[in-house]
Amino acid sequence: MKKILFSIFLITGIFLSRAVQHAPRLIVGADKIGLLQAVHTPGSGDVAVARQGVASLVTDEQVKQASGEKGILLVSSDDVVMALPRSTPDAEQVNPKGISDYFEAVKESGQELHSLMVLRHGKVVVEKWFDGHGPAIPHVMHSVSKTWTSTAVGFAVQEGLLTVGDKVIKYFPEDLPAEVSPWLADLEIRDLLTMSVGHSAEPSVDRTKPDLSWEKVFLAHPIEHEPGTKCLYNSMATYMVSAILQKVTGQTVLDYLTPRLLQPLGITGAHWESSPSGVNCGGWGLYIKTEDMAKLGQFYLQKGKWNGEQLLNEAWIDEATKAHINQPPQWFPKEGNPEKSDWAQGYGYQIWRCRHNAFRADGAVGQFIIVIPDKDAVVVTTANIQDMQGEINLIWKHLLPAME
Repeated sequence: MKKILFSIFLITGIFLSRAVQHAPRLIVGADKIGLLQAVHTPGSGDVAVARQGVASLVTDEQVKQASGEKGILLVSSDDVVMALPRSTPDAEQVNPKGISDYFEAVKESGQELHSLMVLRHGKVVVEKWFDGHGPAIPHVMHSVSKTWTSTAVGFAVQEGLLTVGDKVIKYFPEDLPAEVSPWLADLEIRDLLTMSVGHSAEPSVDRTKPDLSWEKVFLAHPIEHEPGTKCLYNSMATYMVSAILQKVTGQTVLDYLTPRLLQPLGITGAHWESSPSGVNCGGWGLYIKTEDMAKLGQFYLQKGKWNGEQLLNEAWIDEATKAHINQPPQWFPKEGNPEKSDWAQGYGYQIWRCRHNAFRADGAVGQFIIVIPDKDAVVVTTANIQDMQGEINLIWKHLLPAME
């Protein structure tokens, strides 16, 4: 396989300017060489292939597999125009020393970082993958999935398909318990989005039971507090949002988002786990690439605008990213200091508020999309890190002050 790839490089007359830290992309196209030259930037590590015969070769499944294992991303020349623009730290007023200090601190801490991407002024200035992870490999998002579900609600509201004040029970007449409590009757989509259903404990489902109705399990779970008044982190609440979206759109959340968000942003290859009834899990189970995460962060930073087009109205972005409930989650220690925690700054519509006037999509063991409006920046990580506050602390300590 190495010989095949080497032969490809010889045949095509590769133009590589110099080695770079991030993984190269092999751009394949039959008639787009002019376009490729226009978007190619020195030092990016991109490779242009113009001949159709070579294009057929490099899209062979064996070559794809070998390239993926080496972190080489195979994309079409149409896809390359959808990539985020690249720049250098110096050009975007980011101190390179802060970046190197961050990586050194990560190494010293023993954190298992899988990838980092930093955007400043809409351009990628840092991108790095570790330990077999690469730009072409989708990564599990865990609860970062929730923010994508919330974004789908924004589109549905924009299209008049629902409102956040809709009562939840109206969407599930066949799944209701024999007795509907007053608080269940009062439960709104807004309460699902803000993790304030009123449960004292999060409902759980046995995923090994193919005939189990997750909707019935959730609706039968006792609501012991007035909806909207008590924060309890609740992934099943997000699943119910996904189920509602599927009822009003006739599509899974992923299918619904594809023409509205994924295609305009150039996001491909996403996968979302589903319940036995075929509903995307909503609160978990999404797999996307690091750059896809960065695109969503930039989309929020730009208040729902992309390439000059307002895809999602700015009012929704503002509403989704502000704090609707200011109680810390159930795992926050009683003796904890809220001023030093990024889990005690408030919660919006499936989006956490952070210190430094930032907000983020947040997934277990270190998946983050951190949007920092005051710095016109987005920081994205994938990881396997138990100490997630420690992970964010290194970002605040090294990367934030590097943004001049």
